[in-house]
Amino acid sequence: MATDVRTKTTDGVAVLTLSNPERRNALNIELSGKLAEAVRAAAADDAVGAIVVTGEEPAFCAGGDLSELATADPATLHTVYAGFLAVAECPLPTIAAVNGAAVGAGLNLALACDLRLAGPRARFESRFLPLGLHPGGGYTWMVQRVLGPQGAAALTLFGEVVDAGEAARIGLVHRVAEDVVGAAVELAAHAAAAPRDLVRTTKATLRLTAGMATQAEAVEVEVRAQAESVRSVEFRDRLAALQATISRSGR
Repeated sequence: MATDVRTKTTDGVAVLTLSNPERRNALNIELSGKLAEAVRAAAADDAVGAIVVTGEEPAFCAGGDLSELATADPATLHTVYAGFLAVAECPLPTIAAVNGAAVGAGLNLALACDLRLAGPRARFESRFLPLGLHPGGGYTWMVQRVLGPQGAAALTLFGEVVDAGEAARIGLVHRVAEDVVGAAVELAAHAAAAPRDLVRTTKATLRLTAGMATQAEAVEVEVRAQAESVRSVEFRDRLAALQATISRSGR
């Protein structure tokens, strides 16, 4: 069966489905390149306001292709990383709909998204050290950012394998959903319904202020962006519509 990334757009949300069924959607160089292309195409499409990443059943992504990793040099590793790095660098909001196992590079892919939802069969495992492999692709930064030092150590150094419920408890995922792709699309559609440039700017602000030491620094970043949004046509139109609704309802 062909290795591919299928794209389907609904309500302004591009759902990208990894399909490498013979290898449980393992991120080989071909699939990683196709994922990077699909992310860039979605980000360049004015009709798309958010992205959901998932895998063809029954897995999310079983990791990197070990046969390729066995002889990989740094340049080759960068090509393996290309798919989830494109997700990490995407200016649009991204959600991982983790429908099955997310292992190694698959865990990287989930961590690269802004938000993770887990299906009932989701499972998260780093599996780098048991293979004699050092984590790569920014994994150590991403996992500590999401789970903190202790949670990162549990997954990475001590090999803890986390199911959907435990992932929600420790904050690795936002919540568990029976229809994880449907739930992800529904949530992503809220972002896609907002003004596209505003969403992109707000995502960039969230990333910028996350590294700031004080609220005062964040205020100075936000005041400029908010003042610009107040002058936008989108704000004026939406404010007028809201005021008209309030006037009609008498409240």
